[in-house]
Amino acid sequence: MKVNLMSTKSRNYFLDNYKALLILLVVIGHFIEPCYTNNLFLTILKWVIFSFHMPAFIFISGYFSKKDMRLEKLIQKLVIPYFVFELLYYFLYVFVIHKDTGLYFNRPKFSLWYLMSLFFWRIITPYFKKIPGNLAIAILLGLLVGFTQLGNFFSIPRTLFFYPFFLAGYYFQEDWFRSVWAHWKGFTAGLGVLAGLLGSWVLVTGQKLSPLIFYGRYSYEDTGLSNSQGLFIRLLCYGISFLAIFAVCSIIPRGQHFYSILGVRTMSIYLFHGLVYSLLKDGHILEQVDTPLETCLLLGFCTLLTFALAAKLPYRFVTWISSITIPSVHKRPNGQND
Repeated sequence: MKVNLMSTKSRNYFLDNYKALLILLVVIGHFIEPCYTNNLFLTILKWVIFSFHMPAFIFISGYFSKKDMRLEKLIQKLVIPYFVFELLYYFLYVFVIHKDTGLYFNRPKFSLWYLMSLFFWRIITPYFKKIPGNLAIAILLGLLVGFTQLGNFFSIPRTLFFYPFFLAGYYFQEDWFRSVWAHWKGFTAGLGVLAGLLGSWVLVTGQKLSPLIFYGRYSYEDTGLSNSQGLFIRLLCYGISFLAIFAVCSIIPRGQHFYSILGVRTMSIYLFHGLVYSLLKDGHILEQVDTPLETCLLLGFCTLLTFALAAKLPYRFVTWISSITIPSVHKRPNGQND
């Protein structure tokens, strides 16, 4: 009999709580973007967040994607919300904040790249997993895409860069968390070593780095690195992110708490927070955050916004648009549509 290591109840509260932390960091990470260079705390916070929050989020997405999903279901859950929010962003940009943009669907706006990438990951993984050494190949592809200048086209650079985390989560078994919890000190120590190696490289070479190295969207040239430097740094980033995913497991509660609901309703938070961010950024409010008080107020606002976007109204809207029925492309044996 398989024992649920996370909870004695039906829900997996450990991963709910982990996702709750991650979605809060997603919101904070975006809202501090215009001001993270204003003080040391925000700079460090930016580096810490982007070193692991999306890799961990995608790892958990892969963990929950073990069951294959039919194409029409993927379209329903991912493609339709993508198109709906692309339209919402377009209307916001053009008619509210008067930002010069176009209505195109092959270049995701703001954080919508995740829906596009998740769709591709869910589509290809049932086939890609049949290839021997597929995880190593995924890492290699993530390294090689750094040589290209694809920009945001179909989110290809991010899709390839982050795919190893999705694939690792796909293979991860629930029982393995017991080993992760037992060896958290080793993961933390390894994380410290790699972070120290990254810092030492900066000191020795004098090469300036930015959190862009963890974004996955930018080429080595875009981040001011040569191809050889970019390969080394990106491989180091992979190591840091993977170790951080497991090191953070040690601080995640395993029972139900008031904030666990955030981990259940991540999609509404993820999709809506960018609209609020775009409005505040256009008003040049965020870039002025500097003092400790302003920093605390911004972090408090991000926390309140995260809970607000987990409320019933935005959650029901996202649930509704991701439940729109589409015609099935499969047929039953008697020739009738599903």
